[in-house]
Amino acid sequence: MKITLFFSVKFLLFLLVFLWAEIGLAIPAEEIRKMQTGLQGKTTGEKIALFAERFVGTPYDEDPQGEYVSKAAIVADERVDCMYLTFRAVELALSHTPEEAIQIALEKRFHSRGIFQDGRVMNYEDRFQYAEDMIESGKWGRDVTGEIGRTIRVKGTRGRDFCEILPLREVKQGMKKLKSGDIFFFITPPEKRKINECIGHIGIIKIEEKPAAKEIYLIHASGLKNKGGSVKKILLQDYVSRMPFVGVKISRFD
Repeated sequence: MKITLFFSVKFLLFLLVFLWAEIGLAIPAEEIRKMQTGLQGKTTGEKIALFAERFVGTPYDEDPQGEYVSKAAIVADERVDCMYLTFRAVELALSHTPEEAIQIALEKRFHSRGIFQDGRVMNYEDRFQYAEDMIESGKWGRDVTGEIGRTIRVKGTRGRDFCEILPLREVKQGMKKLKSGDIFFFITPPEKRKINECIGHIGIIKIEEKPAAKEIYLIHASGLKNKGGSVKKILLQDYVSRMPFVGVKISRFD
């Protein structure tokens, strides 16, 4: 009887964990508030990295245009893609309350400014749909690509003749210059672009001081639309060694 009860409890716990992974859970506002208070004194970059890390394990958003867009929502933390993860980590890092984070989102996610009425976003057609537009807007940090290493030019898209990027070898050589919270925009090889954009993925850097050495991690929503995945934290060296991209652009909040 005791053995049966023991395995029943174990099965129930497993089922709860499984359901959490499948359904996802929004981050409670009170937890966000506590994190924001506890992170006072940290740099903006450190805050961005820590909020990004909070999403590790969150299921990947399989909605082709993003669940937050389909729902006309600002907060949709249950499932995230790489762009929403970047949006949310930065917005939470720059704000002091969950409510202020919404106001920052309305300023940053859009070419102009978001309109939020009756709990819904009214103008998501004005959102940043292409990550290269995020960089050029200046709303998502300062472009520090050329400060990390020697850049090269690859073919551009959408009226741009070229895109100036940090190639793989320079990424590896420039890792010591990276900071927590740096935003990595990964560049798709021109011959493999299926849609009209240079940037195929986005991730956030987190640097940890360990007794032996400094470790540099990439936090990113790892997955594919209609195929699933989750937010993962992986050593940057491991990721760039096998990534399908030709290089990166990097932005930073000083």
